[in-house]
Amino acid sequence: MMEIRTPKTGKAKRVLEQRAPKQVETGKKTLILHGTKTSATVSSVLMELYQLKKGGAIKYSRRNENIRPFESGGETSLEFFSLKTDCSIFAYGSHSKKRPHNLLLGRMYDHHVYDLIEVGIENFKSLLSFSYDKKLAPHEGSKPFICFTGEGFDHVQELKQLKEVLTDLFRGEVVDNLNLTGLDRAYICSAISPTKVFLTHCAIKLKKSGTIVPRIELVEVGPSMDLVVRRNRLPNDGVRKEAMKTSKDKPKKKLKNVHNSAVGGQSGNIYVPDQKVGETKLPDKSKGLKRERRERKLKKEEEGSASKKLKESE
Repeated sequence: MMEIRTPKTGKAKRVLEQRAPKQVETGKKTLILHGTKTSATVSSVLMELYQLKKGGAIKYSRRNENIRPFESGGETSLEFFSLKTDCSIFAYGSHSKKRPHNLLLGRMYDHHVYDLIEVGIENFKSLLSFSYDKKLAPHEGSKPFICFTGEGFDHVQELKQLKEVLTDLFRGEVVDNLNLTGLDRAYICSAISPTKVFLTHCAIKLKKSGTIVPRIELVEVGPSMDLVVRRNRLPNDGVRKEAMKTSKDKPKKKLKNVHNSAVGGQSGNIYVPDQKVGETKLPDKSKGLKRERRERKLKKEEEGSASKKLKESE
């Protein structure tokens, strides 16, 4: 029988509340892991991927021998790390004679493997191999453009899955409003063939265009690489259906006496109660009445002083 552990401290309760499902989810964190053997290319890719995702990624440098997600029972360690770090996306690098310079990307649902796609890395160029003005370097936490070009992303199942994984990997938090200056990077993904995708990272340079909208120039800042699709595993239909569920919003309160007009606006009926104007007392603020009261008061004071003088003379 499974033991149910309840939080005993305030910190543990807050951690569980942060991991609980939310109406609007926060950005997905990325878990970066090394395999039993990794080449210099794979290590560089994982390190630069961590730099691009800095602030939203957790990287372990220790080598892991028991992670084999495509084999039965080989995802146990991966799910343990996902639960420990609360990461829903992972990147696992390895190198072997059969699959050189191998990169495994995948997503988790409820800390269980949701889907997997394995790619090989070719023609890798690191960040240090590009020369550009360092003022153009993207800032940490900025939002990127993600551009997918090529018919393969619409017709090839493996490239469709790769597009979804890369979008979740690079997009960061979902926001409603965005400042134009916060868009300082772009990821360009081009489908060269049904099994190969060219990925590059560019900085966005805004220039004057004579209008309100600036002219955009792309400056390649790296890294860049070719991703060759090798193996993939799609999610189970039941798991996919469960993951796609969305919570229903509370129904909006119906507004009374409000109608939609023919031009797309809204019109309403306003009911004004009886004001009972005849029974309303008007404020006594007329200047004429004030003058009369003032004159009456002065007259009384004069009559009082005259009567006082008369009594004193007698």
